[in-house]
Amino acid sequence: MGNNIVTRFPYGVTNVGQDDLFGDLKQTDPTLYHEYWNDFDTYAAGDWTVTETQAGATQALTAGDGGLILLTNTTADNDVNQLQKLPAAFSFTAGQKAFFRCRFKLSDATQSDVMVGLANANASGLLTNAWVDGVYFYKADGAATADIFVRKNATTGSNTVAAVATLADDTYIELGWSYNGVDRVYYEVNGSVIGSLDASSSYLPDADTTVTLALGNGAAAAKTMTIDYVFAAKER
Repeated sequence: MGNNIVTRFPYGVTNVGQDDLFGDLKQTDPTLYHEYWNDFDTYAAGDWTVTETQAGATQALTAGDGGLILLTNTTADNDVNQLQKLPAAFSFTAGQKAFFRCRFKLSDATQSDVMVGLANANASGLLTNAWVDGVYFYKADGAATADIFVRKNATTGSNTVAAVATLADDTYIELGWSYNGVDRVYYEVNGSVIGSLDASSSYLPDADTTVTLALGNGAAAAKTMTIDYVFAAKER
């Protein structure tokens, strides 16, 4: 038997006070957060708004360790595959923290458009980065770097940090962000927090948003995006 000397908590752990109704619950109180977690062991197309701009694009589970979904577009330039979770169930509220993380890889890290994050429902958002509310990572065609956006409606616009992550062909990358509930969004690449940007009321999204995963074709050859998992959560 291997060495199993670890710190154990046989009486449980908690994230609430002593006088809380769930104070004796031997786990953290799950009602404190609204969260969405998908490891892609299962996929139901009806749970998503699926956008395919060209016939023949597919979104399907694929073999691989950990649960994976594969987005594959066609050979037409500017073909788009986009998944937006139904319904739009996340809003941003001052005083309530929010979190997002996604792990994925691309067959072509340069000749593709990619977006992962929370954004308003928009079937045509990808090729022109046309989402008007959200916090998300966006990689434009022709660049192997991703930017992060905090965006509030069409009038206010966005706060952006460019080239926060560099992608490589067929190589997984993990991108994540957290909103501190006050005025900053902190962002990470492969588990390391590398910066933050303004998310005060001037830029905080003011419309409902949803988990969004999108791939666009930047050249006349089929591209793929393999997504390992996606997670989003917000304090109630």
